[in-house]
Amino acid sequence: MKRRHSFFAALALGAALVAPLATVGCAEHHYYRVYDPYYHDYHNWNAQEQDYYRQWARENHRDEHQDFRKLNKDDQQRYWQWRHGQANNQGHDHDHDHDNDHH
Repeated sequence: MKRRHSFFAALALGAALVAPLATVGCAEHHYYRVYDPYYHDYHNWNAQEQDYYRQWARENHRDEHQDFRKLNKDDQQRYWQWRHGQANNQGHDHDHDHDNDHH
């Protein structure tokens, strides 16, 4: 009986130690909406928006790993200006949400 208890205790401890590691990868895929105060609309910050941001960061010699939300307001504005230009060049931005209540 004692051996069985030790086995289950070890199993529970192992699961408790592994569980946080399983959720680390998920944090990278957490999507959210970002309000663009310059164009008065929202963008889904997902993998596609992250790709645009990385492209902008490389073109503008910025750190592409810096969280967009931590950029200063001037750089955020520069990104949105660039980003809307990209959307216009591609015809239609499928990943863009307009907030029609504010137009």
